[in-house]
Amino acid sequence: MSTKKGSKKKQGNSLSVKEFFERYGDELGLSLHGSDVGFERLIKEPTINRPGLALAGFFTYFAFRRIQVIGNSESSYLNNLRLEDRVKHFQDLCNRNIPCIIVSRGKKLSDELIAIAEASGISVFNTNMISMKFINAATIRLEWNFAPVTSEHGCMVDVQGIGVMVRGSSGAGKSECVLGLIERGASLVADDITRFRAIEGRELIGSAPNAGRYHMEVRGLGIINVPALFGVASMRVEKRLDLVVTLKPVEQANEMERVGIRKKTYEILGIKVPHVELPVAPGRDMAGLVEVAALDQKLKTFGHDSAVEFDKKLLKIMAQRRLS
Repeated sequence: MSTKKGSKKKQGNSLSVKEFFERYGDELGLSLHGSDVGFERLIKEPTINRPGLALAGFFTYFAFRRIQVIGNSESSYLNNLRLEDRVKHFQDLCNRNIPCIIVSRGKKLSDELIAIAEASGISVFNTNMISMKFINAATIRLEWNFAPVTSEHGCMVDVQGIGVMVRGSSGAGKSECVLGLIERGASLVADDITRFRAIEGRELIGSAPNAGRYHMEVRGLGIINVPALFGVASMRVEKRLDLVVTLKPVEQANEMERVGIRKKTYEILGIKVPHVELPVAPGRDMAGLVEVAALDQKLKTFGHDSAVEFDKKLLKIMAQRRLS
């Protein structure tokens, strides 16, 4: 059984060259070779292209929306051309409305090629990284920026390595439950609003909005600073989501799954996450129940499903009794 969440999502459809350089220039060892004439150009695909075939004049299926990386082979090819051919081939590349050019291995383009790039409104960068290492590192960062993002009403915690989002209606006791988990050694990721980013359509990474990070609102106490009270280990900047727990009024307990054979999921950005519903009632240790749910989910990741194992055991006993 799957529960879909209809919250709004947004996806980065482009990233300017200026934003890419300012965010990741230091991490990727980038330096500007020439002017910033092309800083407003947009990177429209979250991956990298090596324009070897394009420099040879073959532009069919050319990925012009991507960052173009000139590595050792491309540099060697250009340097072995006659000057007029080198200029022509490079001009053809720059005429394709590419975002920018990055030259790897610490190599630099000649002055005449830099002039062509600037005349075409394209910025050229250099990096000391080898081509493949740069492509891998840059692609990871681009995938993060282009990943779909959405927000969910719920608190998120890291319970012994399991990322848990605790959700429920207003006044259900989400914050009190999370506070109890923190006292048991869990780490807070986000309170009340959790931002999720879908990475490669396979996992959800949760984090807190910048304004509310490190803080919680607890009814009767107001705003508290979690790491100041419980230490730096009580906070996580981000965490993968492994389990969703919904707190519901005890009056709805009869509608909830009792044995655990019928699995429920909660869908965020098209990704289904295991979902557990827990009834809330006076005197119940909700923090303890959520912790057990997290540990049970951890056990399932190792291939042990208690409900399924118990069901198989009962069926085996029934079969033996029929035979006797």
